[in-house]
Amino acid sequence: MIYEIRTYRIAPGSLAEVEKRFGEGYEYRKKYSELTAFLHTEIGPLNEIVHIWPYRDLAERARIRGEASKDPNWPPKISEFVRAMKSEILVPFSFLPDVRPGKVGPVFELRYYTLKPGTLPDTAKGWEAKVPERTKLSPLVVAGGVEFGQANGFIHIWAYSSMDQRMKIRDEARQKGVWPPPGGADRLLTQENKILLPASFSPLQ
Repeated sequence: MIYEIRTYRIAPGSLAEVEKRFGEGYEYRKKYSELTAFLHTEIGPLNEIVHIWPYRDLAERARIRGEASKDPNWPPKISEFVRAMKSEILVPFSFLPDVRPGKVGPVFELRYYTLKPGTLPDTAKGWEAKVPERTKLSPLVVAGGVEFGQANGFIHIWAYSSMDQRMKIRDEARQKGVWPPPGGADRLLTQENKILLPASFSPLQ
């Protein structure tokens, strides 16, 4: 399984209309393949939407996108609001389950790290050892390396019931020694994060 994470910066004040039009278009698009999630930024870079699409592999992605592009109702009629677009292919860690629709949030934290070249395998080993205990505290949606997009990118998305719960759980994980995995900071070049909320039609809530 791979995930395409598409991030669009949209015009200020356009979110409600963008989500409305995207949701209308998605009613036609989902017969080709369904979303994993459709989210918008609440904290972090403002005026961003993030839509995440699952595919078995790049060949399936190409086939489905080709089929969907022939549909007169897709892509959604939002181009007038889009200011910038970015697409990245995420390959999740093999020890993680596929993302399933359902209610696990509604607060999602997307953390974007740039790793030192060649350190993703060691990062994966550290995560494999620590994730079982960490996910007893709150769900991990997905984590893995960026195959196409920013070189040496590493993305992980966590779900929380509220911002207060996020702070409580992150403190608890540190105090118990559950998280972060040892040695992780030594592999990092940069770190960013953003807090996202789901649209009403997002399969992941």
